[in-house]
Amino acid sequence: MPTVNLPRLMMAAASSRSGKTTVVCTLLELLCQRNYKAAAFKSGPDYIDPMFHTRVLDTPSYNLDLFLLGRSGKGRQEACRLLGRHGRQKKIAVLEGAMGYYDGIGTGSEASAYELAAATETPVVIVVDGRGSALTLAAVLKGLAVFRKDSHIAGFIVNRMKPMVYDRYYRVWEKESGLTALGYLPDMPDCSFSSRHLGLVTASEIENLQDILGKLADAGAKSLDWDAIMKLARTAPPLAWDEPEMPAPADTVRLAVARDEAFCFYYEDSLDALRSCGAELIFFSPLHDGSLPDCDGLYLGGGYPELHAQDLSRNGSMLTSIRQAIRQGMPCLAECGGFMYLHDYYRCQNGQLLPWAGVISGETYMTGSLRHFGYVTLEAQQDTLLLSRGETMTAHEFHYSGSTASDDACMAYKAGSSRQWTSIVARGRLFAGYPHIHLCGYPDCASRFIDACRHFRKEVQP
Repeated sequence: MPTVNLPRLMMAAASSRSGKTTVVCTLLELLCQRNYKAAAFKSGPDYIDPMFHTRVLDTPSYNLDLFLLGRSGKGRQEACRLLGRHGRQKKIAVLEGAMGYYDGIGTGSEASAYELAAATETPVVIVVDGRGSALTLAAVLKGLAVFRKDSHIAGFIVNRMKPMVYDRYYRVWEKESGLTALGYLPDMPDCSFSSRHLGLVTASEIENLQDILGKLADAGAKSLDWDAIMKLARTAPPLAWDEPEMPAPADTVRLAVARDEAFCFYYEDSLDALRSCGAELIFFSPLHDGSLPDCDGLYLGGGYPELHAQDLSRNGSMLTSIRQAIRQGMPCLAECGGFMYLHDYYRCQNGQLLPWAGVISGETYMTGSLRHFGYVTLEAQQDTLLLSRGETMTAHEFHYSGSTASDDACMAYKAGSSRQWTSIVARGRLFAGYPHIHLCGYPDCASRFIDACRHFRKEVQP
């Protein structure tokens, strides 16, 4: 059983929009400036926050999701494995929580940041918004700390805080909450990250991101207690995990993966799972390239295709290339935005129909309201590329778009609810739908996908 001494911290909060991402990016930038090799992780299914981590560290950030990686003990063990594997060559690991610290599935804490901290024995720092509060801040901190006996909460950082106010109150907050004050960040409106319907805008869309990170680091160097933060990180106990034996993959296949401004939502460990099965990943752009690269399979991830609808439609040679490849039998996994892109048409807000890939009969469109949000369990109603009839897998949905396609290959059951609906278009070697999948939780599905690519290559080889 591999074991590693990995200093680590989780930045969590009482609710969303408390400034977790800002504080995490500040800390990561400071670590880089001080030549600390750091690993970054995100609790939950979010794609966008890890993009910010990646921009700071210039190395991938990884999602640790106890639902997507497999419920109960399977997810906990897999989270420890991924944390240990990616962190063992680093000096410190920084985890970012999701939503409120205890917020999980339904009315419970399953798959919450709290459960991830408990599974990985990671000390937790609470980020609190300091605006408009004085002694009450201590009540919030203490309430979070004692809500569960094994909260793992040890310290706090106050965001959007005036220096004089912090200096006046931090000792009182420490005394009343029993937690260690680790400093503050001042209110810096010019360093905020903008949002849109799926959360923050992506890191690549912020032209002055490096300037913002520099300003945050300059402020953090003056206002965060570096020594106390590092001391707390080193209190984390050794991390141990099971490392399953992986059979050597058969011959390599070439898997085309869409990655550009329109398609950018991928779990890094899912991509690694495909590599472990024998896939050589060939990244391409449906926006800018003229056709698919030489490949044996196709992976279309999520993103914001609706923001690039006209340009995607104008790239007719790419649309034709994808349509012909899938009709020829090329295996294709398409999630959310990728699923949208495969439709016959995209309907604009003004009613205009833009031709898209023409693989899935129907049209897709934006609704202006959240359609499906949260964790689901997919149950196959027929044999598909990834699942045999009756098999299940966990997934996540978060989209404001709709579809007129007949997607009934699986039944989706919303976690923590009695709601259910049909999902997934699957025929031949196509598996497409709104759900996002973490393939580390389902290595057999990754293997089936890559095996299908091998069969396709044999069929088309001269």
